[in-house]
Amino acid sequence: MQNQKKNLAIFGSTGSIGTQALEIVAAYPDLFSVEVLVANNNIDLLVKQARIFKPNVVVVGNDQHYKSVKDQLQDEYIQIYAGEKAVCQVMEMDSFQLVIMAIVGFAALNPTLAAIRNKKTIALANKECLVVAGEHLSKMAVEYKSNILPVDSEHSAIFQCLMGEAGNDIEKIILTASGGPFYNLTLEEMARVTPQMALHHPNWNMGNKVTIDSATLMNKGLEAMEASWLFGVKAENIEILIHPQSIVHSMVTFSDGSTKAQLSQPDMRLPIQYAMTFPNRIPSLVEPLNLATVRSLTFETPDVKKFRNLALAFEALQTGGSLPCVLNASNEMAVQAFLEQKIGFLNIPEIVEESMLSHELIAHPSIGDYVEIDRKARLRAQEIVKRY
Repeated sequence: MQNQKKNLAIFGSTGSIGTQALEIVAAYPDLFSVEVLVANNNIDLLVKQARIFKPNVVVVGNDQHYKSVKDQLQDEYIQIYAGEKAVCQVMEMDSFQLVIMAIVGFAALNPTLAAIRNKKTIALANKECLVVAGEHLSKMAVEYKSNILPVDSEHSAIFQCLMGEAGNDIEKIILTASGGPFYNLTLEEMARVTPQMALHHPNWNMGNKVTIDSATLMNKGLEAMEASWLFGVKAENIEILIHPQSIVHSMVTFSDGSTKAQLSQPDMRLPIQYAMTFPNRIPSLVEPLNLATVRSLTFETPDVKKFRNLALAFEALQTGGSLPCVLNASNEMAVQAFLEQKIGFLNIPEIVEESMLSHELIAHPSIGDYVEIDRKARLRAQEIVKRY
């Protein structure tokens, strides 16, 4: 790998992806430096990160925390900004090459659009941007010559499988899912699932929202939408397989019947690092895979009757237009309500489905439309939550 340092801007630095990206920076100080750190509410950790990594700029999304962060960092040579506009405006800086977009949810859309307009390379760890506005983002990335590198383990796997395959037709993309902690439970048992139970994932260390999405398999539906836009495949050419060992991260089947797979330990530092170092590879903080100790790899088709969110996500993908935006917004609200113990685990897909059924489809929404669609879908989901 060339020794020239990459200057990074990490959006969502205090979350799961952001903190793991900073682990990699700490391990390779000769290869990476941090120019910008962006976080929303976890200001104690943000201040700690700023003192360790010495960025030139810190941005606090929630401007109510501005004074506290500024006071705590007054002895550092760091510029402090705050507010949603600042989160986007910092993309205009020309002192960093790579954006790690790890902001969770719909809130990442505008910063991602700003990154594309400023021709940044984006290591995208946010599903919702492509779920909600994949058509717009894909066209803009081409127009502005902005490269999008996937960080999700599944999409990183597909990306790696496609290296050297330019011009070869894809027959099928196969996304693997661990099945989450409740795959073998009955519906009656799933009805008694608590947030504490759902937040304990058997294989992965992720943020709360993503962990719940993994338990409902919504995560895999969102990933199918993301894969559709990233790799130009239709819903009927995307397959989901339950793979409890989480060793095969995804596969690609080509027109000749050959299937390529990417295998590694279930550790997010691997796909994060690959996006940070692409097109090069460097030694990882993660132990290499030993298949002799894994012994067996198993696969099965998911039960979409039991995991209704997966079927709803594919329905939204096939319908397109504004429906994926409604699915995403209502799911975010339902997951939050579940975490706050306002609804049960099985109520999550019920809220998503009712929100989708009550929506009047817009076939070709604009970016402005998405903001209003998202707002209305959230309000509608909140109304449904109140009935439980």
